[in-house]
Amino acid sequence: MKNHLSTRVVRATIAVAMLSAATGAFAAEKKYDFGASDTEIRIGQTVPHSGPGSLYGVLGRVGEAYFQMLNDKGGINGRKIKFLTMDDSYSAPKAVEATRRLVEQDEVLALYGSLGTAPQTAVHKYLNAKGVPQLLLNTGASKWNDPKNNKWTMAGLPLYPTEARVLAKYVLSVKPEAKVAILYQNDDFGRDFLGPFKKALEDAGGKAKVVAEATYDLTDPTIDSQLINLSKSGADVFYNISTGKASSQSIRKVAELGWKPLQLLSAGSTGRSILHAGGLDNAKGIVAIRYSKEVGVPRWDNDPDVLAFEELRKKYLPNVDKDNTIAYAGYGQAVTMGEILRRCGDDLTRANVLKQAASLNGFHSPYMLDGITYSYTADDYTPMKTLYISIFNGADWDISDKPVSE
Repeated sequence: MKNHLSTRVVRATIAVAMLSAATGAFAAEKKYDFGASDTEIRIGQTVPHSGPGSLYGVLGRVGEAYFQMLNDKGGINGRKIKFLTMDDSYSAPKAVEATRRLVEQDEVLALYGSLGTAPQTAVHKYLNAKGVPQLLLNTGASKWNDPKNNKWTMAGLPLYPTEARVLAKYVLSVKPEAKVAILYQNDDFGRDFLGPFKKALEDAGGKAKVVAEATYDLTDPTIDSQLINLSKSGADVFYNISTGKASSQSIRKVAELGWKPLQLLSAGSTGRSILHAGGLDNAKGIVAIRYSKEVGVPRWDNDPDVLAFEELRKKYLPNVDKDNTIAYAGYGQAVTMGEILRRCGDDLTRANVLKQAASLNGFHSPYMLDGITYSYTADDYTPMKTLYISIFNGADWDISDKPVSE
């Protein structure tokens, strides 16, 4: 009897333990931080919907469209996405204001796809102190690859120094005695391209050298005077480290001056809308790093990723031009952010969002050329290490057969 009672006690104890374990496991299935619940995930970004960088405001509109499409299909893991895209006018003070609102008032789980080295530098320390993921930034500044000291921040573009060194290697291969003139944006963005490019020429030990430099500010109405001075330098290579309106203006002005250098352009400024504004004929011969597909050109008309974007654009963004490559870039980043959230499952903590973002190694964004994937790891936030050289032929980009590295 005593043994029988003991057996029943043991069984009961085991049952209680199993129930407790099951209950604990069930309770552990769902974890939430600010911005997440059983029904909703809130994420945000800041981009210039107005001001000198307003061309990039379409990034936010595409994000709204993509997450609306997902919500119409049931959301991500059963949760609807509330996406908040705020206007920072490409201004650091406005970026600070908008970012603090997203974090402290809207209580977003994470931010993604925010734009600009200077605006994002202004909120870099704040977001890392708060432990808020600052992901897929539309800037390739080298400072974003710092997982040891600033683990919450990750770039979404090829890092600028890598791009600059690849372009320098290309110049040395085709013009070993190049005389280079450089126009660069007067901020961290411009300097992050400038220094590595110049050092790569110096390290080559050859005769290629920089013979003229000029800067511009985003608030400058034109860059005509800078281009006139650079054209008089005798340079046969023009490295154009500019963005948005300044890129278009410089492409057009070089042609108007009758200056015919080999032109290098930063990859972030190769969008169709920028080239159209500068004149496609004027852009012929421009060399740039390439890692992405394009929309609105025959080469990609039947590409499944491009077709998926076109379906989204027609239904949710009919006022966006079919060949808006900046919009397509925004689509690629939105898809990637959606993938990060999908991988989070029911563990929607900021720490897990960061963990999943840092585990994207091998993931192919629909914006990327075939054969290119993200290369993030927990110890190295370099977004991608495989790049291509491309040359604009007046209608499309001729892309190198093989990828190149620095």
